[in-house]
Order: sequence, then structure tokens, then C-alpha cells
Amino acid sequence: MSVMRRCLSYRCCSLNTLRCGDVLKQARIFSVSDINEYSKLTHDHNPLHLDLECARKAGFIHVPVPGMLVASLFPRIIASNFAGAVYVKQSLEFKTPVFVGSDEVIAQVQAINIRQVKQRFMVKFVTNCFKNGDTVAISGEATPMLPTLETNSTQ
Repeated sequence: MSVMRRCLSYRCCSLNTLRCGDVLKQARIFSVSDINEYSKLTHDHNPLHLDLECARKAGFIHVPVPGMLVASLFPRIIASNFAGAVYVKQSLEFKTPVFVGSDEVIAQVQAINIRQVKQRFMVKFVTNCFKNGDTVAISGEATPMLPTLETNSTQ
């Protein structure tokens, strides 16, 4: 038997069991060191993200953080709350740049659909990164397979 929950309301995840409408968040300000480590790990040496002069020539006021580095907050939120989560799907829309050292990013995932598949749970999340309050920098959706709907107690 498969259980499906559709989300109709918003609530903050305050209990230990994920339900439709629950929101999980994390804040971050990205540093030059973060970008350098990302560049080393991914071999993405785009000077736009490493050199202020190049960023300015491209029309930016500061060095932008690589969009995929910012978007990496989504699987981090999910995995840190649900040990053993397996990422199945992610869509992203990059709306405005996040700048190194100056923009505080609040990444959030909101459960909008929960479906039980055998002994696991397929959860669809709406994903958003807000910079400096309410400006949406990245939006999309993520679907992980979770071993349980119980959140880690360390969060």
C-alpha cells in the first residue's frame, strides 16, 4: 500500500516527523575560501568567480558565487536532516547572483508531497534560496528518497 500526502498548508518543521508543509532552512555567507575550494574540487576555474576585474567586465559589482555552490545547500539541508537520503531529482532556476562575502543566503526546502514507496519515502520539496532577506536567488524543486520521515535529533 502506498501513502500519499498532498501539502496544502505551511508550517515550520517543529516536530520530529516530516509532514507536508514543513520547512527546513539553513543560512550561509559564502567566502572567497569557499569559492577556491569549490574551484579546486570541481575543476571549474571560471575567472568570473575568481577575479573581481573579470566579474566587473561581465557587469557584476562583486564576484558572484557559482550558482551550483549556492544550490548545494539544498542537498545539504536534506541530508543533514535525513541520514541515508538519496537524491533522485533536482531542478534549478538561477534568478539573481549571490555575491561573495556580502550576501547572506537563506536556503529553504518545503515538503509539498510525500509518497511511501515500499519501506522508503519519496518526498518532493520546493527549494528556494533567498539573499539578504526576501530576494529569490535560486528556485526549483528537489526529490529525494528518504529512509524515514523522522528528522535527525541534532538539528
